[in-house]
Amino acid sequence: MTVAVAGPPEAAPVPRPSTFVLKQVMAITGVIFVGYVFVHMIGNLKVFFGADSFNSYAHWLREIGYPLIPHRGVLWALRVVLVVSVVAHVWSALVLWVRGRRARGAHRRRRMPRLMASGARLMLPSGLLILVFVGVHLLDLTIGALVAPETFRSGDAYQNLVASFSRLWMAVFYSATMVFIAAHITHGWWTMLQDLGATGRRFRMVWITIGVMIALTILLGNALIPVLVQLGVIA
Repeated sequence: MTVAVAGPPEAAPVPRPSTFVLKQVMAITGVIFVGYVFVHMIGNLKVFFGADSFNSYAHWLREIGYPLIPHRGVLWALRVVLVVSVVAHVWSALVLWVRGRRARGAHRRRRMPRLMASGARLMLPSGLLILVFVGVHLLDLTIGALVAPETFRSGDAYQNLVASFSRLWMAVFYSATMVFIAAHITHGWWTMLQDLGATGRRFRMVWITIGVMIALTILLGNALIPVLVQLGVIA
């Protein structure tokens, strides 16, 4: 008599996140990113009030909640949230992009408005550029690895900012990245509206206007700083 031998149990298939879940993750992390960039821009505007004001702001960021919270505790918590959000956002975007390519095959969508189509094509390269920018920005102004040792002063955020943007290539890179960030935010804001399924014309216009205003404010508020450093207004 032959005895059947049972093989090892098959592993249960790993559930894949639905497209809806991935879009929600992108929406939530996108809002976190926009909020962080907007608040960071407001803090950067203190550079227009001089070195004392800007350095006091930088010192305050390191001391929020002290002594209840350790030195730089809130700052590191914000960094962790931002890193996790960026990773989740990029991962969701790549998964959705791959799924979209597979579902579309060799056919392209032809009826998308030209402006929307251009924005959609820019999302992936602009997102990768933003990732590179974050790394360069941290290495330059937080760690001081991209500036000459004699120009980086620990605790003197104002001097470090001026020294960084005094280099033409960094001023151009920073300003150009702000343009891509503004475009990324604008298209992402519109995409979020589409995902919400909003149909009211007035609501859509108000929503789009808010997104464009946020993007332009971030662009002008941040890009103006390296320009004024190059012109010698901020020194």
